[in-house]
Amino acid sequence: MLEMKTLDRPDERRDFPHGHLEAVHLAGCDFAVATFEPGWRWSQDVGPIAGTESCQMNHNGYVVQGHLHIRMDDGTEADVGPGEVFVCSPGHDAWVVGDEACVAYDFEGQTAKEYAKGKEG
Repeated sequence: MLEMKTLDRPDERRDFPHGHLEAVHLAGCDFAVATFEPGWRWSQDVGPIAGTESCQMNHNGYVVQGHLHIRMDDGTEADVGPGEVFVCSPGHDAWVVGDEACVAYDFEGQTAKEYAKGKEG
């Protein structure tokens, strides 16, 4: 099988306060590009949509621009920035650091399907 899509025409776009997510869906792989504007924080901008106290998605990510601070529910925290690849398990909050938008690629299949969607889907 060979399948290709372009991010110039994503399969879907999901808007949420201070940001948006664009996703392409391929057989066995979903790929998302998330743009988080300055002031974005998961617990304030996406948490109310998800209906959980912390993000319950796994993220396999790559930061293209800007910086995110991630705090795990167990208190572990770190900043990620341009050129950094990260894995973040469920149970975290995150927010943009500084005055530049953060653009991150996410290679985790469920993120593209479920991120920033309400319980009804």
